[in-house]
Amino acid sequence: MRLILLGPPGAGKGTQATRLMSKHGIPQLSTGDMLRAAVAAGTPIGKKAKAVMDAGQLVADEIMVGIIADRIEEADAQRGFILDGFPRTVAQADALDAMLKNKGLKLDAVVELVVDQAALVGRIVNRAKETAARGEPVRRDDDPEVFKTRLEAYNRDTAVVSPYYAQRGQLTRIDGMAPIDRVALAMDTALARGT
Repeated sequence: MRLILLGPPGAGKGTQATRLMSKHGIPQLSTGDMLRAAVAAGTPIGKKAKAVMDAGQLVADEIMVGIIADRIEEADAQRGFILDGFPRTVAQADALDAMLKNKGLKLDAVVELVVDQAALVGRIVNRAKETAARGEPVRRDDDPEVFKTRLEAYNRDTAVVSPYYAQRGQLTRIDGMAPIDRVALAMDTALARGT
């Protein structure tokens, strides 16, 4: 199963990805983790990425797609993978589709967790309070102001990816505000029937 999870930060993508990884035995591919691993391994694409990052620039789409192309060749991704955090733009979605097509692969599903963003901010504030009350350090991402900035960036830059997949008939939308077990059931149903 080759799956893309879409939705704003805090929508529950990580929770669902962890469950799907366990259930289906496929990896969740984080572009940041893959980028760091390619640089550390000194792969040809990793060397290109390192040169760009050392120059203080953003890694180009073709480098990111190249890193994903290399990563999905690894043994643990042969049965599929979950992409979370990529693609972030329509150009990246186009490049990802072209790369998969060149490999004779296609996406099995694109699932968007739809959330009420105002309620989402409240959810994050509560999570931060509960974490602090347990005496645990609060994740930087759970700071309400940091979270609002991330949400604004998502709305400005990444929300355009959902219509891209919807126009192609590949998008399934799921209510991300439902309890976790209901979100999981809806996701399993969507994946069983395909998009």
